[in-house]
Amino acid sequence: MSLITQWLNNGLAFWRRSRDENLHWQLGRQQEIAELRHSKALAEQELAAKLRKHAQQLAHELAITKARNNNELTMVKIQCKQDLKDYQQYLQSLEKLKTSLRESYTHLPEAVAYTIHHHAKQLLNKMWDAEDSREKIKFEMQLLQFMTAVHEDNQACLQGTGNENLPQKALAIIDADMEK
Repeated sequence: MSLITQWLNNGLAFWRRSRDENLHWQLGRQQEIAELRHSKALAEQELAAKLRKHAQQLAHELAITKARNNNELTMVKIQCKQDLKDYQQYLQSLEKLKTSLRESYTHLPEAVAYTIHHHAKQLLNKMWDAEDSREKIKFEMQLLQFMTAVHEDNQACLQGTGNENLPQKALAIIDADMEK
């Protein structure tokens, strides 16, 4: 036999032994491989089940949050409508105040009645725009005091007990507010 043939036979024998060892190793590990594949499939199924359950929980939480947000939005809309209605009623009240002033003080220039009306509107807008509840109450009290002063001036003028030329208390409050 030639050296090349012998070398090829040795190479082929080595390759066959190597392949046989690999085959024997795979046969010996076949049970473990099957168990690993089975474990992997079970783990994947378990993971998929957990993901489905988690997705359902998230969908449920999302539905609850959406319902809660819809309720809150509805409540805010109702509150805004009521606020708008209240604001309109305030404006109507201020308009009546201006008319009352013009009727009580017929000799008074319209500009004075409009100035008093404008000041009351400014107080109303400050009250309405205030973010802080303390500020809102402060402006509400100022508006209330101003409206009371105007009413007292009107009553005094109609009864003839006060200075019939000018609404003194209302103008004094405007003057005091200008000095602040």
